[in-house]
Amino acid sequence: MAEISNELIYEVLKAIQTRQAQMDGKLDENNSNMLSLKYQIAAIHHDLLGIHSELGSMHATLICHEHRLDRIERRLEINEAPSLT
Repeated sequence: MAEISNELIYEVLKAIQTRQAQMDGKLDENNSNMLSLKYQIAAIHHDLLGIHSELGSMHATLICHEHRLDRIERRLEINEAPSLT
């Protein structure tokens, strides 16, 4: 059976340390990517809220115009009467 020497243990520990450093680098890269995605999602969320607000404003304007058009049609007596056929 082969003897386990201090040099062998030292080489194994060096290899483990190197792999640990590589993993730390990859973990830092993943954390950076996740943070970037978090900011992008927040920006998209902000844009969607703006679009939602704008659509609500447009809807309110259309409702206002619809009511105004109804009043004008009533005043001019040009309402569409339901057909009796």
